[in-house]
Amino acid sequence: MKLDKNTVFGITIGLLGIGIGSALEGGTPTQILQPAAALIVLGGTLGAVMIQFPVRVLTQALVQLKDLFLKSRPAPDSLVQHLLRYAYKARKEGILSLDTELAKIQDPFLRESLMLAIDGVKPAELRKMMELQLEYEGEKSDRIPRVFDAAGGFSPTFGIIGAVLGLIQVMQRLQNMDEVGKGIAAAFVATIYGVGAANLFFLPIAGKLRILIREKQVVQEMTLEAVLAIVEGVHPRALEQRLNSFGTEPARPYLKVIGQ
Repeated sequence: MKLDKNTVFGITIGLLGIGIGSALEGGTPTQILQPAAALIVLGGTLGAVMIQFPVRVLTQALVQLKDLFLKSRPAPDSLVQHLLRYAYKARKEGILSLDTELAKIQDPFLRESLMLAIDGVKPAELRKMMELQLEYEGEKSDRIPRVFDAAGGFSPTFGIIGAVLGLIQVMQRLQNMDEVGKGIAAAFVATIYGVGAANLFFLPIAGKLRILIREKQVVQEMTLEAVLAIVEGVHPRALEQRLNSFGTEPARPYLKVIGQ
């Protein structure tokens, strides 16, 4: 696993830009660091998201966050090399010879596809079964970015709620004009938290998760095509050319993300 520097640098640059810009305007850290405002925005956003989504979806979304910061880097082209090796072995020794490879395969999708092929499932039926699985997994995966999309929609609203609550408190102290200006400034910090969290965290996270999910889907589609080619007896060199078609844009970045 390696750290995704792009994500870390993006967040860091965003925070530094806001902080330095505030300092150039004469602001201080104490003006922005308001625990009450943060509690209203983050607590309200979390509560709203929990109402909208089941616990299992929220858990999946939290687990998926690790993919934004950590990514595996297997040997380049390892998946393609494995698929071509299976093709050569099946052509030379028969598809039943791949039964010994199943225990070594860690990818559940590849293992299940090969298992069905070894069991003698016809190509058309195999394709139908695995495409149904891809469709189901795709629908399940699509829920994860929606969690962060929803959070990005809720947080600015709760920022406004926090600002209004702060202004209510200010209006009750109008007799002390020295505190009114400070109170109004502090009230609007909640709006900054809400808008900032939406545009620097929640919405970018949703967008990047969609890219990662699509990358995984493309690799699975490539895997299915390779297994079907093995079942149909396609020559390994022809299979290599077919797999190379997945290496053209936009598929090439997908393979690079998972180290293929």
